[in-house]
Amino acid sequence: MASSYYKLEVTDRNLTRTKGSKAVRREGLIPGVLYYAGEANVNISVGKLILYHALQSGQHVYEIELGGETQLTMIKELQYHPVTDDVIHIDLMRVRRSEKMTISVPLVLIGEPLGVKEGGILSQSITQIEISCFPTDVPDQIELNIDDLEMNSAKSVADITIDNEDVEILSAQDLNIVSVNPPAAEEEPEVEEPEGEDGEEGEEGEDDKASKEDSGDDSKES
Repeated sequence: MASSYYKLEVTDRNLTRTKGSKAVRREGLIPGVLYYAGEANVNISVGKLILYHALQSGQHVYEIELGGETQLTMIKELQYHPVTDDVIHIDLMRVRRSEKMTISVPLVLIGEPLGVKEGGILSQSITQIEISCFPTDVPDQIELNIDDLEMNSAKSVADITIDNEDVEILSAQDLNIVSVNPPAAEEEPEVEEPEGEDGEEGEEGEDDKASKEDSGDDSKES
């Protein structure tokens, strides 16, 4: 569980119009908005490299400082450029230590299924799980042991166990996570049989017959 938070450096942004956002991007910054229910939104900006390192940290809750006040936030949404795939806008949501938050965390499979050892194929349907918890209880990941997964069997969200009672799973209990199935049978290619000799002789026979009829007609004319 997270006991410390990644410190994300952000700054207030006075320019709120589209041209203002473009000016911010030209300076190597990413424009964004900080949201919190019941309070006015705050326009912010974040350095591209700073945001990149924050995303690579694996953290889900970030500590920021605005107006001399330290706040906890999580990423609400990232907008990407359609061509370059660069982040062009960020939305942060303020969270409080005393309030539960909804967040998606990585789902990691642990172990080697019995079915795979028998030649089965492992198929994972989802890689993240949605949970509700306090900011201080956000896990780095949720683990699911699959050692006992046999051939033609599967595990769903209902099979996940979490020791912390303050962490609640929000994803549907019947949502499939992983399954092991036999490999697909390979179809043998169809081999076309060559035409029989009788058929070939039959065709030649028709040609010979036509040739003889032509010869007969010529002799009558002469």
